[in-house]
Amino acid sequence: MSSLKDQTIKGVYWSSAENVITVGITFVVGLVLARLLGPEEYGLIGIITIFISVFNSIVDSGFSNALIRKKEVDNLDYNTIFLTNLVLSIALFLFLYVIAPAISNFFNSAQLIPLTRVMGIVLIINAFSIIPRTVLVRVLDFKTQAKVSFISSIASGVVGIGMALTNFGIWALVGQQLSRQFLNSSLLWAWCRWRPQIEFSFTRFKDLFNFGWKLLVSGLIDTTWKEIYQVVIGKVYSPSTLGQYTRAQQFASVFSSNLTFVVQRVSFPALSQIQDDKLRLKLAYKRIIKVTMLVSFVLMLGMVGSAKQMVLVLVGEQWLPCVPYLQIICFTMMLYPLHAINLNMLQVQGRSDLFLKLEIIKKIIAIGPILLGIFINIYWMLIGSVLTGFISYWLNAAYSGPFLNYSSREQFLDILPSFGISFVMMLVVLGLSFIQISPFVLFPLQILIGALLTIGLCKLFKINEYQEIEDMIVPILTRLNLVKK
Repeated sequence: MSSLKDQTIKGVYWSSAENVITVGITFVVGLVLARLLGPEEYGLIGIITIFISVFNSIVDSGFSNALIRKKEVDNLDYNTIFLTNLVLSIALFLFLYVIAPAISNFFNSAQLIPLTRVMGIVLIINAFSIIPRTVLVRVLDFKTQAKVSFISSIASGVVGIGMALTNFGIWALVGQQLSRQFLNSSLLWAWCRWRPQIEFSFTRFKDLFNFGWKLLVSGLIDTTWKEIYQVVIGKVYSPSTLGQYTRAQQFASVFSSNLTFVVQRVSFPALSQIQDDKLRLKLAYKRIIKVTMLVSFVLMLGMVGSAKQMVLVLVGEQWLPCVPYLQIICFTMMLYPLHAINLNMLQVQGRSDLFLKLEIIKKIIAIGPILLGIFINIYWMLIGSVLTGFISYWLNAAYSGPFLNYSSREQFLDILPSFGISFVMMLVVLGLSFIQISPFVLFPLQILIGALLTIGLCKLFKINEYQEIEDMIVPILTRLNLVKK
């Protein structure tokens, strides 16, 4: 039987592989579509995504995390939650169908009626995938999920690009989303051994809901607040401005959100298994935080330095207005993995009540940037979100740290060297952007110099987390014959 460490490393490998491959494919497809379509089309899809994201949170209702955390789970648990998810998804789809005209009127776009009604089908499709994915996560089987994501991303990319080339316009984005989710759910069902039965237990539902409802409300608050930025931009400004903002978010999310997703998805089930061993749990969290934040700081601050050249090379001049949005967003999103890890501490300890309390406090604070966006401009809104991001981290650490005697000060000192090295690298890369040469030459040069500088500084100052990353990557590269033993 493999150790928890071996299971976790294997989980990190396959979960990372899934995200690298999936995000890579989706990113490339997005670049192609961004050249074929314009900011306004992406802005309209961004408006619909507001409602899809919120309703997807309701469909899940925190039950998947409740099932992952529960030590003993049987088919009655799975069947109870599967039926709950399915009924919720159908009800929310019908609700979205009915309110589509109201959404259209609010954002002054007649196109939103058919777009919203068709995109709403995603809610039902996703409901079918929640339990199969949860089953695989519980046993740390991320290899199967990686294969599913790879196939669905490739196929949906072909669908989206094909529709764009044949003049389907904005419907190419809809076709890509629907085909991806449909294939994802279908393949999960094909490769997961679990099959539903018609049975339901109010006792099991109540037990899981007692833990999950707080995560549901927390998730709803968090998702709604994230989407409120898009509501403000879409309503106060224009679909084109929203499209530029959405593009900036997508660039930043390639690294930050997906790194957060990998860390959260692997660490939660793995660390739940040692939830009663406080010393071992603290040491595990320290290692996760130090390694994760080195990666996050390097990637996000590197993107700040090379943002203009990256946008010019990858999507063209029509997207240049998104550059300042992207640079500010990167400073906010570089802390996302740290937020997730601290909130994981609360979930592992079963304190979903504190999880909910934190979300309420943080979102009250987050009202400030939204008001700045409404009454001043979008730049002040984004700058305000950076400040609230730092305050939110301090709150997360203040509540989660005492459980493991791992204070925010100790966490700050653990990640300070990584931030310092990454900040120096960002300044150098940003300085290179003033060289008057083709962005197609300058952008690769910025990546190369930034990478070499980061590696050199990590080795010079003997950053232990860099060595841990190297120890994880080198064996993989060796097996792939990319480096010699």
